Amino acid sequence: MRGAFEVPVRKRPLVEGRRVLLVDDVFTTGSTTDACAKALLHAGARAVDVLALAKVVRPRDALAAHP
Repeated sequence: MRGAFEVPVRKRPLVEGRRVLLVDDVFTTGSTTDACAKALLHAGARAVDVLALAKVVRPRDALAAHP
């Protein structure tokens, strides 16, 4: 995912110094969310919070949660 996302220079003033809420429909591995957050921070965001509407649960994770 490295380099997959960037904030265009002309849009950076919208991000600089702000706390940004990044909304993801499904959180799988976190690599997309991580890449987006890094791009926002690189563009000058003060902080990035993430809200995911759903999380993928692998069978082994489900078994560990309910022995």
